[in-house]
Amino acid sequence: MREQARLRKEIERCYELIHRLGRGVVYLGSSRMGPDHSHYLQVLELGREIANLLECTSWTGAGPGLMDAATKGALQAGKSVGGFKIGKEAGEWTASNYHPYLPSEVYLTCRFFSARKHGLVDAAVRSSSADRTAVVALPGGIGTLDEIFEILALIQLQRIGSELPVPFLLMNYDSFYSKLLDFLDDCEDWGTLSKGEVSSLWKVCDSNSEALSYLSDFYNLHASDNGNHEK
Repeated sequence: MREQARLRKEIERCYELIHRLGRGVVYLGSSRMGPDHSHYLQVLELGREIANLLECTSWTGAGPGLMDAATKGALQAGKSVGGFKIGKEAGEWTASNYHPYLPSEVYLTCRFFSARKHGLVDAAVRSSSADRTAVVALPGGIGTLDEIFEILALIQLQRIGSELPVPFLLMNYDSFYSKLLDFLDDCEDWGTLSKGEVSSLWKVCDSNSEALSYLSDFYNLHASDNGNHEK
């Protein structure tokens, strides 16, 4: 019971942080692709451009790698950021529960993975038509794939976006996810997925410009009027 109480309290703290900073775009991605990786530079640009476009809080796992790139991109745009940190990233325990540059009031260090997942999901849920949120899946490994398919299943089961749709973007930089997409096509051939079932749940983007164009269309944002969105 003591562990259950701690978990419940940690989830409540995640919700409190979201309430304070606001919902927005949630980035899922590798902690291992650092500043010397081409995908890091692409995500840095994407984080900056989406923050400017949607004018919302950018949420990540507050870790290194592509999560760091998305965070720094949003900060370059002068927009707010938030995060749900975990004590273990890239197979190594971090030396500290503290983020190297974010102020402590914009992130939580979660002990429980389930609390962190609750936070990352809830941060993308639209509570009103005025909310501009999104889930952006970046290249990543096991942890990223876990988060991608959990959120994909929640959308499929209409636990997310049943009333107010949430755009889900899969960033297929340099064909990173192409073999995964081929596998999902094979699942359709085997009958474990319906034809077009997965493709109806997300948007596969090969470039940042494609992602920005999709979000602009989704929220009916235009250069002369970025306040009109009816979805």
